[in-house]
Amino acid sequence: MALSAEDLKAIESMLEPIKRDIRSIQLTLENETNRNIKIIAEGHLNLSRKLDDALKVDNEKEMLLIRVNTLENELRRIKERIEHIA
Repeated sequence: MALSAEDLKAIESMLEPIKRDIRSIQLTLENETNRNIKIIAEGHLNLSRKLDDALKVDNEKEMLLIRVNTLENELRRIKERIEHIA
């Protein structure tokens, strides 16, 4: 069953709105969605950097707390030795 030229033209005319819709969707993806995804990704990268900076401060704080604890214990031992000597 062969299609006539008129049938093909009718099919082509029915496909035109679909082609326009597809092109519109493609343009939306390229111009809006993809750009917005990039913007969001850049924002997440900045948040990740800020989190790394915040964690760095927390790590430094932990190290200082450990050092203070060590120094307090050392001072306690020195006081005990002084009391023992005196």
